[in-house]
Amino acid sequence: MDTIVRIESVDQYNKMRGVETLHPLITVIDLAKAKAMPAQTFNFGLYAIYLKELECGELKYGRNNYDYQEGTLVFVGPGQVLGVQPKVKTFEPKGWALLFDPELIKGSSLGRHIQEYSFFSYDVNEALHLSEKEKQLVLDCLSKIQYELSQSIDKHSKTLIVTNIELFLNYCIRFYDRQFITRETAHHGILEKFENLINEYFSSDKPQLLGLPSVGYCAEQLNLSANYFGDLIKKDTGKSAQEYIQLKLMDIAKEKMFDTSKSVSEIAYELGFKYPQHFSRSFKQHVGYSPNEYRSLN
Repeated sequence: MDTIVRIESVDQYNKMRGVETLHPLITVIDLAKAKAMPAQTFNFGLYAIYLKELECGELKYGRNNYDYQEGTLVFVGPGQVLGVQPKVKTFEPKGWALLFDPELIKGSSLGRHIQEYSFFSYDVNEALHLSEKEKQLVLDCLSKIQYELSQSIDKHSKTLIVTNIELFLNYCIRFYDRQFITRETAHHGILEKFENLINEYFSSDKPQLLGLPSVGYCAEQLNLSANYFGDLIKKDTGKSAQEYIQLKLMDIAKEKMFDTSKSVSEIAYELGFKYPQHFSRSFKQHVGYSPNEYRSLN
């Protein structure tokens, strides 16, 4: 098993790439002028964003090919593990990297809301593909951050740097919203597969064995990261994946209530609830009646 190298600081990363450290908590790197990362598995203690400009044929996104080849953004959050493949001589990627320490944004608006940028937990194959105009906006943000790093640090430096990172990430939210729409063909069928997955789950013995299905379980079965899956379902239905699972669960529960040969407790256990009272509470919250009241009314 390969040893996992922990990247603890910006300076450690800069030394590995052979570039100068201008600020202890953030770096912007022109990948064309940096050393290649060694073929190794890394555990990041930093936020990292890579703008890859690939000129090697069609881009692969999951199992599909896409036409946006101007640039691809890959996001890595603290604690994530990323493997680097051995370098291929005929394949020379170029682009930019932005890495920053979580300490940089502490106490700022960005620090308070960084968890809202869920794409830091997406899988690499769920990367953001940019149009030419979008790439220019990204490069503009990186240029402003790089400008600040080239100046003497003063009382305005941190505010301007963090503000530009936040602007960059807000643009990425917009670009991902666009991608969810323009990649609709690629995403076509995921909601249908999700519904089939839930129906098959409750028609099997999995609820008794595994309990209620989680968002993470459903995402894994559909070969998606939990955050990407959740964002995709939210964009498609207006509901979170957890809310959608609950609605499907209640639809199945209402159907089962018509089978009067089974008690409410038996139905609760069949659906994966550990305690019947939890089922009754959830049922009343979503349906407006207790299970017994619903059964009597129908």
